[in-house]
Amino acid sequence: MTLPSLFALMVFVALSFGAAASGAFFRPDAWYANLRKPSWTPPNWAFPLVWSVLFCAIAASGWLVWEAAGWAAWPALLLYVFHLLVNAAWSFLFFGLKRLDWAMAEVIVLWLVIALVIMAFSAYSVLAALLLVPYLVWVTIAALLNYRLLQLNGPRGPAIT
Repeated sequence: MTLPSLFALMVFVALSFGAAASGAFFRPDAWYANLRKPSWTPPNWAFPLVWSVLFCAIAASGWLVWEAAGWAAWPALLLYVFHLLVNAAWSFLFFGLKRLDWAMAEVIVLWLVIALVIMAFSAYSVLAALLLVPYLVWVTIAALLNYRLLQLNGPRGPAIT
């Protein structure tokens, strides 16, 4: 791997884990613990594990597109960066503002943007697109969970006293 290629990989890792930092900053707390949850809710330990793997795949995906096309892929890469911002917003809405309803609307947008990134990336690297498919599946599960939490708890969940 050349030095410019390694530098590009480091940029994509930084972008990916920059978005992940939102989830580290806005974390589950007593409010989340008190939400009524469906029986199929993944265990708490699964979320950081799965997201860590997914953010590595997200970084690798962006890097593969960069390696394949460089600045010629700028529209797809701009969409990629936008999707990372949308991703980061969910933790703020859900855990920060404690708005299940706003987070639900946002996760639908996130799902659509991820699908667009997959389509855009497929023009440059099939592997880059395929690396994002598990991410789309996980966000689908997250959206279903968000929807069920909204049904069970209302738009703001239980009041914190």
